[in-house]
Amino acid sequence: MALFSKTKKTEKKPVAVANPKSAPVSEARESLGLSHVIVKPRITEKSTWHSAQGVYVFDVALDANKQQIAQAVRAIYTVTPRKVHIVTVPSKRKRSARTGKLGVKGGGKKAYVYLKKGETINLS
Repeated sequence: MALFSKTKKTEKKPVAVANPKSAPVSEARESLGLSHVIVKPRITEKSTWHSAQGVYVFDVALDANKQQIAQAVRAIYTVTPRKVHIVTVPSKRKRSARTGKLGVKGGGKKAYVYLKKGETINLS
């Protein structure tokens, strides 16, 4: 327990990262594959109406992009996405009816996946 030791500390050199936005979390997720991209199918009245036209709606990860979503749908459901639209769902303030306190209903991200004609996904 010496405070003033005679050994010198070696400094660690910072590792250069090619993309500064990619954090170690993203690298860990990439090793998982594409399973983290699609959180769940979004089953609402509007999405069931869209599915009749060949458009399916999914809740997706906040850091997912269009290419990752298309690859995940291709891998999980074995269909070919024609195009992908991403919509950010805003968070909303909600008041509890019981206590009267304000809270926040979390937002997220959803993706509209357009499929080729004749292809369908069974979400049930």
